[in-house]
Amino acid sequence: MARRREGEGAGGAPLRERFRAELEALGIGRGARLLVALSGGCDSVVLLHLLRGCAGELGLDLGAAHLDHAMRPGSGADARWVAGLCAAWGVPLASARLDRAPRSEVEARAARYAFLRRAAAEAGAELVATAHHADDQAETVLFRVLRGTGTSGLAGIAPRSGALVRPLLPFWRREIRAYAREAGLRWREDPSNRGGDPVRNRIRHRLLPLAERAVAPGARRNLVRLAELARADERAWDARLEGAAREAARREGEALVLARAPFRAYDSATATRLLRKLLRQFGVVLDRTGTRLALQFITGAPSGRVIPVRGGLRMAAEFGEVRVERAGAAAGGDRPLAVPAEPGSGAGEAVVGGRSFRVEWTAGPADPGAAPCGERTAAFSAAHLPLVVRGWLPGDRIRTPGGTKTLKKLFVERRVPRSSRGRTAVVADAAGHVLWVVGVERARGPLPLPGAPAIFLSIIDD
Repeated sequence: MARRREGEGAGGAPLRERFRAELEALGIGRGARLLVALSGGCDSVVLLHLLRGCAGELGLDLGAAHLDHAMRPGSGADARWVAGLCAAWGVPLASARLDRAPRSEVEARAARYAFLRRAAAEAGAELVATAHHADDQAETVLFRVLRGTGTSGLAGIAPRSGALVRPLLPFWRREIRAYAREAGLRWREDPSNRGGDPVRNRIRHRLLPLAERAVAPGARRNLVRLAELARADERAWDARLEGAAREAARREGEALVLARAPFRAYDSATATRLLRKLLRQFGVVLDRTGTRLALQFITGAPSGRVIPVRGGLRMAAEFGEVRVERAGAAAGGDRPLAVPAEPGSGAGEAVVGGRSFRVEWTAGPADPGAAPCGERTAAFSAAHLPLVVRGWLPGDRIRTPGGTKTLKKLFVERRVPRSSRGRTAVVADAAGHVLWVVGVERARGPLPLPGAPAIFLSIIDD
């Protein structure tokens, strides 16, 4: 039997042909405008090389972007090398260097994605391509399994998420390296990738190799297959719940009105998923007990009854409907903003006491070191998602170095004027726990673990 070449996949198809098919699967068609996140490492250089090979056939408008984080002595040389590569290949390059080196990889990643968004907007690019591959997927899924994720977490890294596309996701690191060697490509090596401290590198260099030697030789492929099955399952649920949401819920201003009859007719799994999907609009995720009690209220509570719900919500039974809204929000003065549970990037506006705040968020894995937190920026573990940006509510408490205290007491201690308290933004998690009083106090507690999914928030006056 002829031995398959290292750069070939199933059926002996060369990587270049499979990559072209992957572009079609991602919906990257003729005339698409792409910006490649180009670090100078092997993976991103191969991604740019492959896209250049398809550019003529597909009429792709291709550009690249490189951010020098100024975190190590060799970063400037990397930036010059990337500039030389793009000049030689005739690819327009957007580049920048940070004025101040980030304090950690977490802050660096947040800065990088913010730069990519700006660079894409300035270049008129509709898509940003990153070089995540199958090994990254296997490592992500295993990490989430060990952390106790649900089905949505098992879906791992999405091939396409909003403007982000990952055309190398079906390909393995060894395939990408083999392609680079066969094509005579050169690249820059990042010494931080060889470290053994970050959780990601422990999984990559120790845990997965041990699993394949001692437990299952195909562990990596099995983890990637698990992600594919989970994504298919989530797509099926999304389609089912989209119709169910239209049938069972409608918006009335800032309130959500639920029809009780459909909830009574749904099976338990559908009703549970639907309720959680709907409550994410408020930035609230109920645990198993909270979900069970809320469903019991929706299906069986007498008209006129009202109950509080985690996350500062209330439910009111009104004949054949249940009204869900925030408790204690100032009439016409507040418009909370939910940061969704689905990983990705986004932006929106929150209004607190008539004061507008611009909110931007980016998702990505955390790295060692303290999560950054300034007056208007902060990083949190993605386990807290979804989040809500809102005003403070009676009874709100925050954990400080001196113990847990009410926000009222915190405002007094920090000499926040009464006139400003009702116009101060608060970030709370799905359970209603206050994580951040913007510009005043960040709640004390565990920082995002190295390699764990994290969310990076920026909140400024609009």
